[in-house]
Amino acid sequence: MSRPRFIDRRTAILIVVANMIGTGVFTTLGLQAAGIPDGAALLLLWLIGGLIALCGALSYAELAAALPRSGGEYHFLSRIFHPLLGQLAGWVSVTVGFAAPVALAAMAMGHYAATVLPAPPTAIAVTALVLITAVHAFDLDLGRRVQVVATWLKIAVILLFCVVGLALPATSGSLSVLPSAMTLEAVWSAPFAVSLIYVAYAYSGWNAAAYVVDEVQDPHRAVPRALLLGTLSVTLLYLLLNLTFLRTVDYGALVGRVEVGALSAETIFGAVGGHLMSLVLTLLLVSTVSAMVLAGPRVLERIGEDLPFFRPLGVRNRRGAPTRAVLLQQGLALAMILTGSFEGVLSFAGFTLTLFAVITVAGVVRLRRREPNLPRPFRVPWYPLPPLVFILVSLASLLFLAAERPLPVLLAVLLLGLGWVSVRLSGRR
Repeated sequence: MSRPRFIDRRTAILIVVANMIGTGVFTTLGLQAAGIPDGAALLLLWLIGGLIALCGALSYAELAAALPRSGGEYHFLSRIFHPLLGQLAGWVSVTVGFAAPVALAAMAMGHYAATVLPAPPTAIAVTALVLITAVHAFDLDLGRRVQVVATWLKIAVILLFCVVGLALPATSGSLSVLPSAMTLEAVWSAPFAVSLIYVAYAYSGWNAAAYVVDEVQDPHRAVPRALLLGTLSVTLLYLLLNLTFLRTVDYGALVGRVEVGALSAETIFGAVGGHLMSLVLTLLLVSTVSAMVLAGPRVLERIGEDLPFFRPLGVRNRRGAPTRAVLLQQGLALAMILTGSFEGVLSFAGFTLTLFAVITVAGVVRLRRREPNLPRPFRVPWYPLPPLVFILVSLASLLFLAAERPLPVLLAVLLLGLGWVSVRLSGRR
């Protein structure tokens, strides 16, 4: 069934930017700094993360142009490998793919807002999630307009924050960002490899435009452009943000803290200004949650159109919104907020999403070998280097995470096992 193509090129780029900029960059630097006490190594970590995300975006751009249909990994893996693998990716999308990032973004909002408002972080997170869900669940065009405005506001505030922060002298006790003898040692350490998973999660969302292909105008050109320009823009903003954080926050205060942006804002703008900036950063995370609520249910909806067991998810209301898919995704996110810790959900989601991104990028190589004559309006430049770099670095990070954080990885494996059983049962029905 054809869908109205209400997403133009600019909105497609903004969807990618909004999906990427959010929880990870504002919350994970303190976790990384606990094991990497070197500013240059931390900045290099974010640069490597951007390059890996760009390799992934190039690969997804080729797949989206050659196989233009909404659904992301679910559609790609079903088409390239086997429908059962695609359905397993769909299971991950239903249970983790968007619900976990939504939960993490809402939890981050709660941490930031709690520095200003007299309310528990969990209560703030739940309230924000319910309000954003109400916008997207019942009116398609209202959700799109909220998304565009929130994302432009996010970009403007981040740039202002970085300009003011970098104009100030470095804070006493902050990490130097100049390379030293410790930098190389830090790069080859196990914490650096584990932190790549955190950074990979912060960059996740570079594939967002692939989830809404059916609703993008001129998708053969617009989707690859959105993936590439969105990823490059966010990489630059992430480097500026982390440079600002490292220069303005004392290392002792940074280690292990989630609300890194609030600490930096307090140094830059003073106590009152810091509280105000924390409130602004809270509002910026609305754009992140909104973007994932916009993209995620399209995958659930596509699964509902293909699989009888999930058919209720494919139904839209009179205003064109996939209400049931939105409510399912947000219900799962709400459960994660109420039952999980931030770092636990982060490791669990990061492992699962990175694993399926690796399999999907490998699909570029398989599809080129199996169908060399398939029309490809966009082709990965310098092939096969970008897909191979993405696959090898991501697999190394997954192995280190499995060794260092076995419990979240075990939960991810159990989820995949449960998903496999569910997929096989639904296939038999």
